[in-house]
Amino acid sequence: MGRGLLEVHLVDAKGLAGTDFLGKIDPYVIVQYRSQERKSSTARDAGRNPSWNEVLKFQISSTAPNVQHKLVLRIMDHDNFSRDDFLGQATINVTDVISIGMEKGKSEMSPAKYSVVTADNSYHGAIKVGITFTAATKVEEDGVQVGGWVHSYRD
Repeated sequence: MGRGLLEVHLVDAKGLAGTDFLGKIDPYVIVQYRSQERKSSTARDAGRNPSWNEVLKFQISSTAPNVQHKLVLRIMDHDNFSRDDFLGQATINVTDVISIGMEKGKSEMSPAKYSVVTADNSYHGAIKVGITFTAATKVEEDGVQVGGWVHSYRD
């Protein structure tokens, strides 16, 4: 498919399932693309409607055609004295945005809402995410110009 930079803009979430009985939940998001994982900041005392407004970046390097590219966003509740709680997750297929970006150099998906699925497979809330893919140029890939034809005529 190609190489480039995938930027995931975490905007906010609405109507998340609340798990803390002693106070507001402190949500954060773990975004996974294949073996890469990035973690957002924690929205302290944000409750069920947190706002992050931050960008997480992933290096894309895929030569396999016809592969599904997807992001998995796991929403967690930060806890100080116990294990963090799983609040739900959303999956976003980014195959098209990467394909179009490889063709045109850059592709964007405006921020949109994706349903959050909880541990019991029910829908509870939504997370708003925007995605941008920028294809790497040949110069960026290897540090030198690759490809093309060079005339090497000798006398």
